[in-house]
Amino acid sequence: MSAILVSTAWVAENSASENIRLIEVDVDTAAYAEGHIPGAVGFNWQSQLQDQVNRDILPQEEFNRLLSEAGVTTDTSVILYGDNHNWFAAYALWLFKYYGHEDVRLMDGGRAKWLDEGRPTTTEVPQYERTNYQSSGVHPELRADRDYIRARLEKEGFGLVDVRSPAEFVGDIIAPPGMSETAQRPGHIPGASNIPWSQAVAEDGTFKSRAELEELYAAQGINGTNEEIIAYCRIGERSSHSWVALKYILGYDNVRNYDGSWTEWGNLIGNPIRLGADR
Repeated sequence: MSAILVSTAWVAENSASENIRLIEVDVDTAAYAEGHIPGAVGFNWQSQLQDQVNRDILPQEEFNRLLSEAGVTTDTSVILYGDNHNWFAAYALWLFKYYGHEDVRLMDGGRAKWLDEGRPTTTEVPQYERTNYQSSGVHPELRADRDYIRARLEKEGFGLVDVRSPAEFVGDIIAPPGMSETAQRPGHIPGASNIPWSQAVAEDGTFKSRAELEELYAAQGINGTNEEIIAYCRIGERSSHSWVALKYILGYDNVRNYDGSWTEWGNLIGNPIRLGADR
């Protein structure tokens, strides 16, 4: 098992430790209140992990405040999990790493696996003593923006991974049904390989094995020989899931998440796009 992942069994055995903090981050922001792992704190991705004024990630000072309120210190081992195969839990993990928290992992299989195994849940919201969390600093090498991508479009050695569904990639739809964040135009970024996030997931919701993931990405030219790899989706959560697979399970160097993703790229005047299955 990758050091970035822990099993549901491991969580069941270790979650009561004082140095461990469970945090649930769901696509369905009401799921936590319906029942969660005992001792887990709930983060709302819409109101707590996003800047509420600018379209941007949570500012560093707000990240510090959020973790302080959750009783997290820089030495705390943070275990993240959530619904939809850990989409936003993976996004939160990317944010933790971006702000320099070293000991943070995903519960492999997420909320669904915990429930499928009949493990205990509660509606009780835990209270922890407030800390004075101070993140160690920003790691810009984990994040890509539109200008960074524009400068590298279709260059040799540049691995761009579109993790959305094939229908989104070719331009048949702009966003999955029911998703409100969208763009003006459908399609994909020129040069991108379409490797949907779901292909990295086993039947039980856990990540596939390292060998299976290696084969999956290599078939599309994404491997350890790329000078750099950038993953993107629609708003950055599905690409965070693939970012975990590429950077931590496969261990590839220089892997970034483009959190602006298609909602930004497909809205920008003058930005190149491509329709159809061709890269």
